[in-house]
Amino acid sequence: METSTQKPLLHYLSDFEDILKDYRPSEKTLELLANLHLVILAGPTAAGRNTLIKLLTQTDRYHYVVSDTTRKKRKNDNVMERDGAEYWFINEEEFLTGLKEGKYLEAAIIHQQQVSGVNITRLEDTMKTGKIAISEIENKGVATYHMYKPDTLCVFLLPPSFEKWMQRIRRRGDVDTAELRRRLESAVLEISDALKKDYYQFVINHEIHEAAQAVDEIANGRELDGEKQQLGRDHAEQLLVDVQLFLAAA
Repeated sequence: METSTQKPLLHYLSDFEDILKDYRPSEKTLELLANLHLVILAGPTAAGRNTLIKLLTQTDRYHYVVSDTTRKKRKNDNVMERDGAEYWFINEEEFLTGLKEGKYLEAAIIHQQQVSGVNITRLEDTMKTGKIAISEIENKGVATYHMYKPDTLCVFLLPPSFEKWMQRIRRRGDVDTAELRRRLESAVLEISDALKKDYYQFVINHEIHEAAQAVDEIANGRELDGEKQQLGRDHAEQLLVDVQLFLAAA
């Protein structure tokens, strides 16, 4: 018999849903955003966003805008996450208070299990560095950034194939059948949404250093050519078909 490792849903799920329906950040938060050179990474679970950001920040040209999250710390490759590295880990009550005060640029409910978003304090820290700001968020957050700052550079990162994607997810070691299904259902929505938007540049993560180079070129003003963009969109559409077939058969 399989032992369930399903994570609990948010304790204040309905409160988060209510406040995020009509959420608007404070004017101070929007003023800070307007002056940032900003690159945003979106993509389905286990696409490799965090690894790519680590590579770019090692060049010392980028500053990672670390999001707040309500989820607990976990081990990645047997290394425990740290505050200020992967996320700032706070409780649900603190996050709700920050939202009520307009201190988040954006926030999103993820898999109904956690809320993540960028606090104004993180934007202030980034401004002090003078570097290119880079962050990874969910699609709704990207839409918020683009609405408030249309020159935001938006990249949608894709895994190299459905098979390798599933291997990456299962290597995390904390994903049971129910959690896998929830993540893939979210991925269907995320990929479908990205294909409808004209502000995304699609990057396929065949090899992490090549993907990082592609994002670096985008950040420095070089858009992907039409052929590469179409290749990325075709790949996204195929992944969408693959995951839908998997979910239908499960």
